[in-house]
Order: sequence, then structure tokens, then C-alpha cells
Amino acid sequence: MTKYWINGVLADQVSINDRGLSYGDGLFETIAVIDGKPHLFDQHMERLQIGLDRLKFPEGTIEAVKNDIQALSFSGNQTLKLTVTRGLGERGYKLPATCVPARIISLSDSADFAQQRQQGVSVRLCQQRLGLNPVLAGIKHLNRLEQVLARSEWSDPDIAEGFVSDLDGNLVEGTMSNLFWVQDGVLYTPKIDLSGVKGVMRDRLIVLANELSVEVIEGGYPESVLDSAEEVFICNSLIGIWPVITIDGKPLNIGPITRDLQLLLSKEMSC
Repeated sequence: MTKYWINGVLADQVSINDRGLSYGDGLFETIAVIDGKPHLFDQHMERLQIGLDRLKFPEGTIEAVKNDIQALSFSGNQTLKLTVTRGLGERGYKLPATCVPARIISLSDSADFAQQRQQGVSVRLCQQRLGLNPVLAGIKHLNRLEQVLARSEWSDPDIAEGFVSDLDGNLVEGTMSNLFWVQDGVLYTPKIDLSGVKGVMRDRLIVLANELSVEVIEGGYPESVLDSAEEVFICNSLIGIWPVITIDGKPLNIGPITRDLQLLLSKEMSC
């Protein structure tokens, strides 16, 4: 069962003139609620604030969002999704003279990903490419058509995710996840400075890898680097870490760095 709140009031409809609907003018965050507590909440709010600043939302928006969340009652494991749009606006791209952001919150039961975490998942490489835009890179804006098109490339239920590269041919992310791989004991991940979403879980895993004394390198890498990868895994705030066991049918092992990070993350999330 999912409940919805709009501007702090139970509701499930927005105006047809909302700029989030008209232009994708807004942002969202998806947060795992674990044992009644939103996990990595401060980090999600930090990324949301970065997005609000980039899109020139009015000051005080983040405080209103936090007030809405503080009024909620959480229990068990749930999924909390926050969407902030610029609110109502007339036809045209020009920003409204007065901006009253719309705050949309949903709270639903969480899915169980234990099998994927333990057994791993199969992925594929996508043909769809991500455009280069440093202003929008990193934030979770509402314009997700590139990801929608990438995800439309397969319907096989045994394929859990697709990896997407940018227009220069460098790996960026999965359609709904961030990407890591291991080579010679070093953990690599694409730099998120021109395309993609700078995941909250991605950043947390970099910190945990440092705690394990595992070197992490961010950079630009072609898809071919995965051919020699010893371990590959994907992550986001809801799924945690999913080991990758095949890429386009090529088998991979679930390695020790992946398992060590899963263990650290599991301990953190159970505290």
C-alpha cells in the first residue's frame, strides 16, 4: 500500500499546470527506510539541496521538505520518495514571477532484494547514450527520458540492469544504479561530472571502501574495461549492492571486495 502527501496533506493529484508535469522542472530522491529510520537521510538532503541550487529554486524549499518528512510516521522497512517541482506556471519556459514549489511524498512497502544481493544479477550493455551536461550531471532531476529509452532496450526478466555510456563512449552508470568494478585489487567507478546521477549509495560505498583500505579511482573508462574486470557490482539506495554475475552473457565471479562491502553495508544498515 502506498500513501501520498502533497504539500504536507494527504492527496494523490497535482495540477495539470504543474511545471514538473509540463517540463520535468524538478527533482526527486528515493530513500530506504530501514527499521523505521530513513537511511542516509542527511546525504539525500545534501544532494537535493545541490539540485535545488542548480535549478534555482527559492530558499527555504529544503526546510519545507524536511518539515513534511518529520510529520510522517515510519515503521519497518519502507520506500520514501520525495519529488519537488517548481509548482504552478503558465505556458512557456520562463520561470514564474512567484515560485511556490510543490512537495510530493510517497511512502510504500519495500521490495525484498535478498536473492539478488546473495546470488548476483545479469546485466547488459545498452545502445542508448547519455548526453553531456555538467550543469545537470550528478543531481536527480525529473528528466529521465534517456534512462527510459535505455531501459526499453530489453524485456528479458532475467536481465536486471543495463549499463549506459555517454556520447564520448565512456561508461557512466546503470539505468537505475551506479557501477563499480575491481581490477588488480583496485575499485573503479565512473566519474559523474558530465552525465548521470551521483548516487548517495555510490558515495557511501567509496567511504566504506576506504575503511577497508581499498583504493578507489574515479575516471572516464570505455566499456572494454569490463572485459578484464575481476568483480563488478551495482548499487543504489534501495537495492544496496548487487553483484554482477554476467554481462551480455559473459560470466563473472562474485569477489571478496564485493562481499566485504556488502558485509560492512549490512552492519551499518542494521544499526
